[in-house]
Amino acid sequence: MNKILIKNAKIVNELILSENDVLIQGQRIEKIDKNISADDSYTIIDAEGKHLLPGMIDDQVHFREPGMPHKGRFITESAAAVAGGITSVMDMPNTSPQTTSQQAIIDKHNLIKGYTHCNYGFYLGATNDNIEDIKSIDTSLVCGVKVFMGASTGNMLVDNENTLDEIFKNTNILVATHCEDSPTIQYNEELAREKYGEDVPVSEHGNIRSREACIKSTNLAMKLAEKHGTKLHVLHISTAEEVELFKQLPLSQKQITGEACVHFAWFDDHDYRNLGTLIKCNPAVKRNSDKMAIIDGINHGNLDIIATDHAPHTWDEKQNKYFKAPSGLPLVQTALPSLLTLVNQGKFALEKIVQKTSHNVADLFNLIDRGYIREGYFADLVLVDMNKSNTVKNSDMLYQCGWTPYDGETFTASIDKTWVNGELKWNGTILGQANGLALKYCR
Repeated sequence: MNKILIKNAKIVNELILSENDVLIQGQRIEKIDKNISADDSYTIIDAEGKHLLPGMIDDQVHFREPGMPHKGRFITESAAAVAGGITSVMDMPNTSPQTTSQQAIIDKHNLIKGYTHCNYGFYLGATNDNIEDIKSIDTSLVCGVKVFMGASTGNMLVDNENTLDEIFKNTNILVATHCEDSPTIQYNEELAREKYGEDVPVSEHGNIRSREACIKSTNLAMKLAEKHGTKLHVLHISTAEEVELFKQLPLSQKQITGEACVHFAWFDDHDYRNLGTLIKCNPAVKRNSDKMAIIDGINHGNLDIIATDHAPHTWDEKQNKYFKAPSGLPLVQTALPSLLTLVNQGKFALEKIVQKTSHNVADLFNLIDRGYIREGYFADLVLVDMNKSNTVKNSDMLYQCGWTPYDGETFTASIDKTWVNGELKWNGTILGQANGLALKYCR
């Protein structure tokens, strides 16, 4: 049994900063108090000068398993996640085979168990013809239903409004949507080809995967959710106009929630000049004004959760020209350090980051005993040094793909240690076995 005493920590939890000790026994937090004493059987960690946070829960990752081991595997991507202070992830269904049935979900649980350093949950993917799978899914097995209302692979693009209506009508758990309007994107692609041929500059990505495409699709998702009373979570908001669609209310009062992603709070369209296809993602990185609106939406409550949309591709794949270069960025190892750097820049309060990366995720998905530093909860914790700078290097990344769009950036805060289920998993190197747990939901 793990027996750990973290002393002198500056604990950031439930919008309060306090100085306390944290006692861990086994997988859970046993006690939180001042001046806790322990015998020699405990490992004592002196956290003087550092901040202790609940581990980040990332509700949107593509760890590429099963089916795409050259891009990523759970063992590699989960190692990168805990190195970045992420203790739990929720993996998307566009794998190979796709996770669009209960049996596929069960198979994925069996595949991943004992093969991940962080905790995990899975989405059931919606298609044009799996409404019966959605109706009958055992909700204890999934975090939600993912609907790609925009370009995706195979049968996972669902853009027929009648099909979407049936999905929203018949889903009794959270629906998470990727919102981009495909006909708008296809029209913009044709215009770009007329102007540039096949050699379209990457800087056109935000015009092709345009703000109009995002806004139109997000409005449709909201209309369907309101019609059927569906619990809707709109992923990776990328425009100022979409931010304004979400209400500034506490999470508990919302039926419809919105998500920011870390890269949309860091990059804007000026970065295409230096990074090119390395920051090509869907939806697209857009204007500086959109970035500032997303930051504002996080601070004022329009946007409820911050995630990554971690989606690794190989370096060679990313070197292709615009139409052949795949969309997606590897992000889990740099997500929390980048947010902490933005805290140091005065863009966010640290308490707000904890709320949006841990508390709200646990509450939205009804996670059992996670997302907070509370007695009796799982000890998913991250110790951060807000004063330790480091320069990001591709060579330090633990991803299967081995690169990061942040290469050469200097973060002004660092991850010191990460505990998952009471076990120290990161201390400058990956520790212990790959023994993360499946997330459990209170439904």
